Amino acid sequence: MEMKLKASDILEKEFKTGLRGYNQEEVDTFLDDIIQDYEAFEKKISQLQLENKKLKEEIADTPKRTQQAPQAGATNFDILKRLSHLEKHVFGSKLYE
Repeated sequence: MEMKLKASDILEKEFKTGLRGYNQEEVDTFLDDIIQDYEAFEKKISQLQLENKKLKEEIADTPKRTQQAPQAGATNFDILKRLSHLEKHVFGSKLYE
């Protein structure tokens, strides 16, 4: 997304005055507020783009973790052993009270 205006464009914009023109001080105050918002948005966008880039790099560098399924040749003993280990991990000491 490309913004049409930059904070400096708003700051440097000059308006012609007419016979019944706007109060120049009010316009300037309002434009100052807009400039501050633009600067804050630009800063936030830059921070988010940097964070996004870092996260993408982190994802690319992390090896894909695949959950290992029990092998087809696993014995019942191996399956029961893994189940017991899982129960200990999930329920902890409550299982043996």
